[in-house]
Amino acid sequence: METIVSGARPTGRLHLGHLHGALKNWIRLQDKYRCFFFVADWHALTTDYSSPQGIRENTIEMVMDWLSIGLDPERCVIFRQSSIKEHAELYLLLSMITPVPWLERNPTYKEQMNEIVGKDLSTYGFLGYPVLQAADIMMYKAHKVPVGVDQAPHVELTREIVRRFNQVYRPIFPEPDVLLTETQKLPGLDGRKMSKSYHNAVFLSDSPKEIDQKLSRMMTDPARVRRHDPGEPEKCPAFNLHKIYCTSQEIKEVSEGCRNASIGCLDCKKVMIKHVISDLEPYREKKSSYEGRVSEVEDVLSAGNRIAQDIASNTMEEVRSAITL
Repeated sequence: METIVSGARPTGRLHLGHLHGALKNWIRLQDKYRCFFFVADWHALTTDYSSPQGIRENTIEMVMDWLSIGLDPERCVIFRQSSIKEHAELYLLLSMITPVPWLERNPTYKEQMNEIVGKDLSTYGFLGYPVLQAADIMMYKAHKVPVGVDQAPHVELTREIVRRFNQVYRPIFPEPDVLLTETQKLPGLDGRKMSKSYHNAVFLSDSPKEIDQKLSRMMTDPARVRRHDPGEPEKCPAFNLHKIYCTSQEIKEVSEGCRNASIGCLDCKKVMIKHVISDLEPYREKKSSYEGRVSEVEDVLSAGNRIAQDIASNTMEEVRSAITL
């Protein structure tokens, strides 16, 4: 089987962007590939280095979310990045051959430098985190990396680093391909990409009341200033959620109602909100069953760490030999 590698930072609660941009795709992939899904706790330090106190707790919470959504440790490897020290070693070695301009052109780096306020991101760790991502991917010789369209440049950078390593030393690593998720970019409440950093997210753990309140005020087509103004669904951020959650008949009806102003934005969103609440109900039930069973989550991580450690040790033996260290 071909190998898949992907991870997520334990920086807080998971939201709908994580669910549709990654988790639902991971669940499908675990039956088709050899999958490695890791808690990227070192990556969390790139933006939260000054307040790392919550990373350990968030790690357990996030893995609990993964299991509640449907990841199965019998069908994939779930592990903690910082438990596999070889990731840091490979990161260091790859940083020696990665030109700085490759990192400075990273569009996500530029976006977050502009969008995230209140944090000093002018660190080497933040600039160089795509090299750590490359080490994460290369360690398990991944053939494909499931990402949203905004993360695709990171995989391309990994491919460039792989080519440079294989050329400078000797061929060890395959060039991983991008495996784009179906929902490539989910808008948040303000129309920007849904993100905890932007404070515009609907969290998986939100109550039905909270979901209703948040999505009821989600940004719509700016052209619909008044109730009787016609709108265009494709210009409405909330309509992206309609396309995910609503039936084809509902999508047709709200689209027509928007264009001829026969339905108001709030009434339109209510059609979608009921589906979001219903879709998350099984997750909430399973998540509640994990409360108080933290040791089981830690056991999942420990088992995954052992598998990842064996593979990482072998990979680094090859790397050290190639570099003649």
